[in-house]
Amino acid sequence: MKYSKPLTPGQIAATQDKSIDFGDIPELDETFWREAELVEPDRTEQITMRVKRSVLEYFRASGKGYQTRMNRVLESYVQAHRDAG
Repeated sequence: MKYSKPLTPGQIAATQDKSIDFGDIPELDETFWREAELVEPDRTEQITMRVKRSVLEYFRASGKGYQTRMNRVLESYVQAHRDAG
């Protein structure tokens, strides 16, 4: 069944499995599983770290999610130096 606009979460939850068209999804055959590769997520780890108060205040001032933003800055630094080396 084709839809003219995206379904809401409630509409998705109410959709019965038998009405879903899986026709455009290829089967997962032996070749797929033979060539499949396990990709482990890069999980976060809780640590204790000392940072300058000015740095912490800057990120905290940006609101909720500041620790995630701090991590992204560190991650971009690692990526830039990993690619350069």
